[in-house]
Amino acid sequence: MSDKNWIGFDLGGTKMLAAVFDENYKDLGRERKKTKGAQGPEAGLERVIKCIYDAIESSGVTLDSIAGIGIGCPGPIQPKKGILLQAPNLGWKNVPVAESLTKEFKKPVVVINDVDAGVYGEYLFGAGQGAESLLGVFPGTGIGGGFVQNGVILQGAKISCMEIGHIPTVPEGPIASAGLPGSLEAVASRLAMSALIAQASYRGQAPTVASSAGTDLANIRSGLLADALKKDSMVEDIMTRAVVQLGKSIAGFVHMLAPEKIVLGGGLVEAMPEFFSKKIKEGMKSWLLPAYQDVSEVVVAKLGDDAGIRGSAAWARKNFDNSENEKA
Repeated sequence: MSDKNWIGFDLGGTKMLAAVFDENYKDLGRERKKTKGAQGPEAGLERVIKCIYDAIESSGVTLDSIAGIGIGCPGPIQPKKGILLQAPNLGWKNVPVAESLTKEFKKPVVVINDVDAGVYGEYLFGAGQGAESLLGVFPGTGIGGGFVQNGVILQGAKISCMEIGHIPTVPEGPIASAGLPGSLEAVASRLAMSALIAQASYRGQAPTVASSAGTDLANIRSGLLADALKKDSMVEDIMTRAVVQLGKSIAGFVHMLAPEKIVLGGGLVEAMPEFFSKKIKEGMKSWLLPAYQDVSEVVVAKLGDDAGIRGSAAWARKNFDNSENEKA
């Protein structure tokens, strides 16, 4: 059994997942629970702690063998203090995640944004392997982003960054969850596309959607969109416009960061990988300066839900394992 083991944790809006990894990142055991965020942050942290204990028990290792804990959280975080500043999907604010877990487990804890964790996981173990730099773009209910350069996650001194869903895109356009008119999320997120498709369903222009979900946004999910994309021309038009715009916005980040690879992830991309890859490339090509046309390779994420837990465990190891830092 390895002398040092690492815990990776992914805290999501609806579910949480903990896993124990050895020094070769072999998965020794894991545990999944519902988040139940509406019960509040204190109850939520108790569930996080229980989930970690259950994962350790499932792995067959002892708490003494755990060298550190990494946890990805759904919202902006304060990296140095390990505070979850805001989690809109949970209704939590200013939650001292690192302090609470350190007090309970007597282990070092690092907190990162959940998309950063996923991008870092893909960088080390998935579609980004071998790249010097990786830009991650994860469209879903919103649009998350992350960037890794030479093994380091890009973060601000006081707050996590790469909130690409909130960049201005359409002057005085539609309003998304953050209240910013014309943001990228308001134009190219799954929710934005689904809202337009629900209107098309109401008008009789999206029969595949109408027969399965009617105009109920809650039921217009990624799988249904993938099916309707093949059958309803209006759905194809709506999604094409949105995803091409997403590609144009990604081109802006290529001009700024020149990533070697761009990884596309999340359930929406997983349901329609070829469509997203093709349309994003079209949008990028239309907006990139000639010198930047061939700078970045667009790839689709490989790890699914494992990206976050692997990335957070690896980030903990990078921060707390002295032997790992000496190699770097």
